[in-house]
Amino acid sequence: MFNKLRNRFLIVNLVTISVLMLLAFASIYTITYRNAQNDIRSELSRIATIYPRNAGNGQMPPNQGGMNNAGGMNNNGQPNDNAFTERSLSFSIETDSNWNMTAAHSPFEMDSTLYQSALTEAKTINKDNGQFKLDSSDWAFIKQPTGSGYKLIFLDITAQQDILRNLIYTFAAVGLIMLVALYFTSRFFANRSIQPVKEAFDKQKQFIADASHELKTPLAIINTNADVLLSNREETIESQARWLEYIKLETERMARLTNDLLYLTEMEGSRTQMVYTPFDLSETTERIILTMEAVIFEKELTLDYHIEPNLRVNGSQEQIHQVIMILLDNAIKYANAQGTITIMLKRQPHEVSLTVTNTGEGIAPEHLTSIFDRFYRTDTSRARKQGGYGLGLAIASSIVDQHSGKLYATSTIGESTTFHLQLNAI
Repeated sequence: MFNKLRNRFLIVNLVTISVLMLLAFASIYTITYRNAQNDIRSELSRIATIYPRNAGNGQMPPNQGGMNNAGGMNNNGQPNDNAFTERSLSFSIETDSNWNMTAAHSPFEMDSTLYQSALTEAKTINKDNGQFKLDSSDWAFIKQPTGSGYKLIFLDITAQQDILRNLIYTFAAVGLIMLVALYFTSRFFANRSIQPVKEAFDKQKQFIADASHELKTPLAIINTNADVLLSNREETIESQARWLEYIKLETERMARLTNDLLYLTEMEGSRTQMVYTPFDLSETTERIILTMEAVIFEKELTLDYHIEPNLRVNGSQEQIHQVIMILLDNAIKYANAQGTITIMLKRQPHEVSLTVTNTGEGIAPEHLTSIFDRFYRTDTSRARKQGGYGLGLAIASSIVDQHSGKLYATSTIGESTTFHLQLNAI
């Protein structure tokens, strides 16, 4: 599925970029082509004013390359030097009304057969202007009517055409190289783009599997105890009370699980609906400690705490209360026998920091970032004995994220584990 998604993304990306490249290259070529054509027309028009028209019935044999004295010609019948300086190869041909050549003019030494070949090409095109290829050269011409026939001006445009052809070859080469580079680049970014989707999909599958597994156990217990009750229909409720107690306990476990899952879902969907108010975090933390002192004493644990007074934060007091309860409850559950729990609340630059530390087995480094995932447990069997589902830290992390705070853990194997809560101070 993800390969198809990646390939689809890759194809869409390549097609989009290819179309944009094609449009860019076509625009550049069109502009260059039009500029070249305008230059050619301007050059032909300029040359047309320099070459003389054949006056009267006088003719000059084309094979002699003679010129009438006019425009760009001097008194000796030769073109003025400044008229053709740094200009392209050109010539003019005069014809009668039947396209018979009557005169030819050029400032360059020309082969007489070129005149006739060029005239034949122009006659074939039969337009007022046009272009054709003769031997290995490209030519452009314009046709102007005269009193007795036509005057045709021919200009060698091989250099301009070579530029246009080289532009096409360059575009093709550059386009091919860019497409190859874009393919590998797009493939790389396509893989990176679908990676979060793949991770989310994998987490979703894992979440469904974990939730199903968690629900499967209490359902099995409920079903078994119900079968026991049904197999002893003649017994009284009092005699079957323990089976009903098992059913009730497992039903309550399922209720807690579903409530936690619903709570996580509601939190993720209500980020913009939260209403935050300033409250005293020091007072909240002390109230939680007083509530949990009896539990800590019952577990034969030592409690050590230091709370700086009057530390205020902005947020939901109820939700932050829940976070601290989760951290403290987690510390109590996983503390070693006759261990110590330490709670520190103090102000740091621009924030309030709460740390909850318990002595115990500790958490391996590879688990430290994963313990905030749903249903994640470092020791499944031990966690089940404690009655947890692996949702508490996920809920705490989600609440802290909503408050733009930080929640992370540090641990020393065989010694202690510390959870760090950081919130913006007022």
